[in-house]
Amino acid sequence: MLRPPRNSPADLSALSAHDRVYRTLRTQVMHGELAPGQALTLRGIARDFGVSMTPAREAVQRLVAEGALSMSASGRVTTPELSNERIEELASIRALLEPELGSRALPRAHSALIDRMEAINAANTDAVTRQDPVTYVRTNLEFHRTLYLRAQSPAMLALVETLWLQLGPTMSALYSRLRRNTPPPHHKMIIAALKAGDDPGLRLAIRTDVTQGLRHLAA
Repeated sequence: MLRPPRNSPADLSALSAHDRVYRTLRTQVMHGELAPGQALTLRGIARDFGVSMTPAREAVQRLVAEGALSMSASGRVTTPELSNERIEELASIRALLEPELGSRALPRAHSALIDRMEAINAANTDAVTRQDPVTYVRTNLEFHRTLYLRAQSPAMLALVETLWLQLGPTMSALYSRLRRNTPPPHHKMIIAALKAGDDPGLRLAIRTDVTQGLRHLAA
């Protein structure tokens, strides 16, 4: 029996739909655009993205595997909703992984990278001033990812991103309630350490940023 080519137009179309749903939902969860514990349905996702149930289901299954979504035994799909204890645990894991990524990136931290990080931090500060939680979370993660990409350690970065996915909705919700109007100082400490080529200082600044920031939000 003949089988259709693996890269037939139909297969490519299905892959494109699945990838579009997956990437968009993943970004929305990571940046806190969806509320913690928000329920999602496959039918609603398919309708909102204008796709069939199959790519919607495949995207959800992939996101559940990454920790971006949770699925109950009954099949109910929700965004992560974290307790203070869970936030503390994820902060501790970030404190182990992210300083190492920063350290590996330090030898490749050229002036253009630092300029880019300073621009992102300015946008992050503006989001704090405007009390825009989604932009705050997005620019905060963009600041860190911009540095960590220079580490050239994709497996470690992938692990860190699974933590960000779990934290996104809760971080955004907590920040909204906190009504903070002054930016945390740790990003400037990270930039100063990069400029000085100070590995111990960079590790400390990153560790302080990811632990104190999250604990302050959860307090």
